[in-house]
Formats: sequence, C-alpha cells, structure tokens
Amino acid sequence: MLHNNQRHTYHMVTVSPWPLLGSLGAMITTFGGVMYMHSYRSGGLALSLGIISLTVVATLWWRDVIREATYEGMHTRLVQIGLRIGMVLFIVSEVMFFFAFFWAYFHSALAPTVEIGCVWPPKGIVPFNPWGIPLLNTCILLLSGVTITAVHHYLISGDQVRAEEGFLYTIGLALFFTAFQAFEYFAAPFSISDGIYGSTFYMATGFHGLHVIIGTTFIAVCFVRLLLNHFTKQHHFGFEAAAWYWHFVDVVWLFLFVSIYWWGSVTSGITM
Repeated sequence: MLHNNQRHTYHMVTVSPWPLLGSLGAMITTFGGVMYMHSYRSGGLALSLGIISLTVVATLWWRDVIREATYEGMHTRLVQIGLRIGMVLFIVSEVMFFFAFFWAYFHSALAPTVEIGCVWPPKGIVPFNPWGIPLLNTCILLLSGVTITAVHHYLISGDQVRAEEGFLYTIGLALFFTAFQAFEYFAAPFSISDGIYGSTFYMATGFHGLHVIIGTTFIAVCFVRLLLNHFTKQHHFGFEAAAWYWHFVDVVWLFLFVSIYWWGSVTSGITM
C-alpha cells in the first residue's frame, strides 16, 4: 500500500530521532566501557546508561519498522530486496567481528611466546573437556537450527500451529544452551584474567553467548508477531532475518567447538 501521491515502490523514510539517539547511546556505551575497565568512578554508571539507552532506542526503532511493514505496507518487494542486502551485509560484518577473535586465538596458539612457556595452552591452564557440555551445546544449537528451518517451512505452507510449536522448541533449546554455558562458566577452572588463553576464550565464547541471547530475543519477538498475525506466506522477512542470524550463530559455534574446545584440548601440553 503506497501513499496517494507516491508513484514509486521505494520507501521514503520519514524523519526519525532514532539514528541520532542511537549514535549517542553507542558513544556513551563506548566511553562508559573504557572508563569502567580503567576503574573510573562513574564508569559503571555511564556504561549502564549507555546500554539502557541503546536497548530503548533499538526497541522503539524496530517497533517503527514493524509498523511500517505490517500496518503501513511500506515494505514492497523492492524494499524487501534492500532489507535482505542490508541483513547480509550485517552478517558479513559479524563474521569479521568473530574473525578477529579467532585470529587472536590462533596467533597465540600456533606460535606461543616465551612469556607463556612456548606451550599451548599455557602452563597452569586446564582446558575444558570438549565431549562434555561443549558437545551437548553443539547438539542443542544444531537441533535449534533444524527447528527454526522447520518454522520457515510451516510459514510458507500456512501451517501456523506447527510454526508456533517450532518457535517454542527453538526458544527452549536456545534457553537451554544459555543455561549450560552459564554453568560452564561458573565451573570453569580459569578466568578471563588468566593470560592470553583466558582472554581469548572468554571473549570468543562470551560474545557468542551474547549473540545467542540477542538471537533468542529476535526469535521471541518473531513468535509474538506470528501470534499477532503479522506474517503471511509471502511476506515474513522479519522472521527470515532472525533465521539467517540464528544460522550464523550456529556456524560460529561450530568453529568455536572445533578450534577452541576440541583442537585446544588436543594440543594441550604440546610445546611449539
């Protein structure tokens, strides 16, 4: 549905405060994080305010996007192509984000320096058993990838009941993954301050855990939208974006499991 005076299928976005407020929230979060890590008195407060502001802005901004798509009919086929390209580029940027963590890990693992005893993992570090919780979480994430794909199939076929069931299975599996990772962190024999191994391990797996939480929220919002009849057989890009993001999370975890958990335990105690 287009405006009466609009003769094209492009979406001419109206004036919005969210880009400016979002950039300000990101700046406050960045400065607050740096101040907090350097033990400034107001660092924690600035970081908290930045995260809260980003959360509020993101919620209201995406609310407006949902309104434009569902109630105003502004997301035509041409607009959806642009949204798909944008989502692909976002996922590519996320790939580069995790690539930096893998680079840091392998840079230290393949050529351990004298400072850590020329051995990987460094002396005193007991790596996780990959065949325990890491393998279980791998199975959980792979299964969640199957269930989210099933939801897409049911949406296309118009079976809303089974689509709702698939959503519940996916969200449940995601919550199980997060709970097991939290338990793994609680029982870990090393911390993020234990040298290069601890920092690279927790940065990589921790940010992946954060992405799982974000993806779970993304899927939960899509589940609510399904209950509100926002999706049709032909128009459900919001869900497709969530599914793409979730598959990206799955793939990153496979790389984490193979490189950090399995390969890291295999090379344990080997001097380079």
